[in-house]
Amino acid sequence: MQDAKPNREAGQQTLHVLYWDRSILVCEKPTDCLSEPGPGRNLPELAGQWLAARGENPAVRTVHRLDKAVGGLTVLARSQKSAASLIAQIAAHAVEKEYLAVLRGVPRQEEATLEDLLFHDSRTNKTFVVTRPRKGVREAKLSYRVLGRAEHEAGPLTLVRVKLHTGRTHQIRAQFSHRGLPLLGDIRYGSKAAHGPALFSCFLALDHPESGKRLKFEINPSGAPWDLFEL
Repeated sequence: MQDAKPNREAGQQTLHVLYWDRSILVCEKPTDCLSEPGPGRNLPELAGQWLAARGENPAVRTVHRLDKAVGGLTVLARSQKSAASLIAQIAAHAVEKEYLAVLRGVPRQEEATLEDLLFHDSRTNKTFVVTRPRKGVREAKLSYRVLGRAEHEAGPLTLVRVKLHTGRTHQIRAQFSHRGLPLLGDIRYGSKAAHGPALFSCFLALDHPESGKRLKFEINPSGAPWDLFEL
């Protein structure tokens, strides 16, 4: 694992950077932050500020996305060549991504693989599980295992670790919601309290665009509702 020391410079917006060199920057995307350039708080701007403070070229490129309300590990490319390499790795499923999620309810199995057909409605920005292939429908697959359980005012909660085999929009949120297990706080997919989905990108593995060395990173979230469990 790479050294994961948080960055805490006074007078700057805090960004937890785990690794950086001339090709890539691996960091923890804050919640309520866009993965792409855009109005308001966005990760490329935060990363650019972090690099500029060190006298570095602030330009970065987004190669994969986390939902605005979801925090955790992400990688940014620092050159066009690195971006092309990372995008190719993602397309070839060579980039490993795992998540922690808190479900409202208790899954029937301690671990399982979920496979569905998903359709994302761009008008409502919501993903649905469907039964038949048609235009815009894509296969989705993930595996999960239960890590812990807790009692909550919302009812029984289950902490799961999820490994994505495909990267569809809102995939984790939609697949669990379809089984009556919405993520805690995910009002869009059936939860009641609207404080953002309890979902965190905890593990990332990729091949370095220049050296080819396999890099692995892992961090845990803090605060509510994660403090209900032993991570």
